[in-house]
Amino acid sequence: MLFMILIGALIFAEFVNITTMPGDLKSWVTRFNVSPTMVVAAICAIYVVLGTAMEELSMILLTIPVFFPVIVHLGFDPIWFGIIIVCVVEIGLISPPVGMNMFVLRTLIPEVSTATVFSGVLPFMWADVVRLAILVAFPWLSLWLPSMMR
Repeated sequence: MLFMILIGALIFAEFVNITTMPGDLKSWVTRFNVSPTMVVAAICAIYVVLGTAMEELSMILLTIPVFFPVIVHLGFDPIWFGIIIVCVVEIGLISPPVGMNMFVLRTLIPEVSTATVFSGVLPFMWADVVRLAILVAFPWLSLWLPSMMR
């Protein structure tokens, strides 16, 4: 199943490149003259919405070919963007009403109600949102450790 997702994502990435969709998205974002931080916030919101219904690997493999060229065009560091994507995918997978990981947890512990699972994860979700806001506001925090590896 994993290879089917990977093959499908590679075919989709090639389709995206052939249709010049990333270039069109870059010009569309540039035409509206919005703040680069607002573009990142919109991408994060899209990932949270997708995370409520999709599995993380397929979500990342299907969206990175579209969003990555826009992020590079806006001047953001690709490593920073990868860290942001991992954080926002985590938030999407635990966010109500359809967080996929919550239903996995519910299946593993059948005696706990779904409402209890979701109410128990809300503080962690809000902590993740605060962490994401800090990483977006201060990109050097997420790039400090990788910069020490050079």
